Amino acid sequence: MSSITQEQDKLTDQERQYILLTQNGLPIIQEPYHAIAEQMNISVEQVLSLTKSMQERGIIRRIAAVPNHYKLGYQFNGMTVWDIDDEQAEKFGDAVGQLPFVSHCYLRPRFLPEWNYNLFAMVHGKTEESIAKYRGQIKELLKEVLVTRNHDSSQNIITKSNDMLTSTAILKKTGLRLKK
Repeated sequence: MSSITQEQDKLTDQERQYILLTQNGLPIIQEPYHAIAEQMNISVEQVLSLTKSMQERGIIRRIAAVPNHYKLGYQFNGMTVWDIDDEQAEKFGDAVGQLPFVSHCYLRPRFLPEWNYNLFAMVHGKTEESIAKYRGQIKELLKEVLVTRNHDSSQNIITKSNDMLTSTAILKKTGLRLKK
């Protein structure tokens, strides 16, 4: 779920209640929407309709499980970043996103000349070597669409076709939050 700012003013009391009940995550039970319906004193169908409505309006971007990959033994991760041909970006982005070791993949705008990357793919592994290997596999997949740019040593700008940003700390991930 995503953060909310101006949309707060447009929320109904029922939507605010829904968000307050779910902002720390859905209940980890077999039928989480049934529990929410019970707490809100409405039907499950109404909860699902409320969820769909807020998704359609962009208040909720997505609902997904967020496992703690560190507890699963995947203590190394890296955001691989790629400078690829814009005309091929969606096709190759989809292919990278389908790789079993990529947890999420997306396109973003470049900020030239400082930041030339437009494709991002997060990889997780149990060793530094494993994430380096995954980066190599992605590079092999993208080799025909990687962009080569001129280096500008006069401004200390060095452009590469790819890089990997690794984490140095665990950041807490949170979903949609409202002040009570």
